[in-house]
Amino acid sequence: MKDIEFPVFKTKVENDRHFNLSDPKGREEYFAFKAGSEIERIRKHLEHSAFIVYLLGKKSAGKGTYSKMLAEVIAPEKIEHFSVGDMIREVDKDLKDETKRKELIAFLEENYRGWISVDEIINILEGRSTAKLLPTDVILALVKREIAKRGRKVIFIDGFPRDLDQISYSLFFRDLVGYRDDADFFALIDVAEQVIDERVKWRRICPKCNTSRNYKLLPTSKIKHEEGEFSLICDNPGCGEEKMVRKEGDEAGIDPIRERLEMDEYLIKQAFNLYGIPKILLRNSVPAEKAEEYVSTYELTPEYSYEWDEEKGEVIVKETPWTIKDDRGVESYSLLAPPVVVSFIKQLADLLKA
Repeated sequence: MKDIEFPVFKTKVENDRHFNLSDPKGREEYFAFKAGSEIERIRKHLEHSAFIVYLLGKKSAGKGTYSKMLAEVIAPEKIEHFSVGDMIREVDKDLKDETKRKELIAFLEENYRGWISVDEIINILEGRSTAKLLPTDVILALVKREIAKRGRKVIFIDGFPRDLDQISYSLFFRDLVGYRDDADFFALIDVAEQVIDERVKWRRICPKCNTSRNYKLLPTSKIKHEEGEFSLICDNPGCGEEKMVRKEGDEAGIDPIRERLEMDEYLIKQAFNLYGIPKILLRNSVPAEKAEEYVSTYELTPEYSYEWDEEKGEVIVKETPWTIKDDRGVESYSLLAPPVVVSFIKQLADLLKA
């Protein structure tokens, strides 16, 4: 991000070890090695208290990935992630079920405070366009309903705030939902637009089971060579080895969502400049000139390329660190999720004074 200086976080340590970050057991060992003491401090904090984190990042920045991985590492039973977008889609389903519809209306009549009637809210929800943001007070009521379902847990909210007035609301949001004694934070995520663009452009989907992979960044275990071209073959058990294809529109990358990305960046900048609420700053890349000092090679995102070995009659998969330009034009390496989550854990432990 051009106007905010996200610090480069050092995860490389003396006598570092190599861990397989694609394997759950390897990740478990990695986090214990890199952030074991902070993890235990946060777990101890959760014995008597909770907290809320508002995740702010551009579309496809990894908000869900980072928060779910942090939960997996610390205490899955005590930490919940939910997306406001998913919540609204679930409300859409509830409105089609007569029993759930009545429950939703009863909840709003008891808990909603705002400038429009409950009948108007239902009409807005049923006639909602994805291009139009719901009024802030309606979102607050629906988020309160969602949190009430989950009990007193740590909540990572993905997709809130979505407008400038909602950033202001977040300053006292915890009071509205009964978290008066618990901390709340913004987690701001910096991901270069090139990363988002290539995640979209190189995405491949299985036409049968809808599994998503990435030709350049996350291949399947089976690669097919045919007429000089390489294709990912779905390796989902029981799928039948379908050839994965590009989703219509993906070739345009981020161009169709440029306006959304600009709004996301503007909101992140506004949140960064707010006083009174602590921030966790997460950076998805490391400048190439600093990489050797700050991270271990296995923490870098690999980029895959393919060659056909005529003699062996098989595809050779080559792996190199993925080099990108950050939004300031600095040559950088993209980071895998685990080192970003290590940064998340260490900053969180400090802010909680755990």
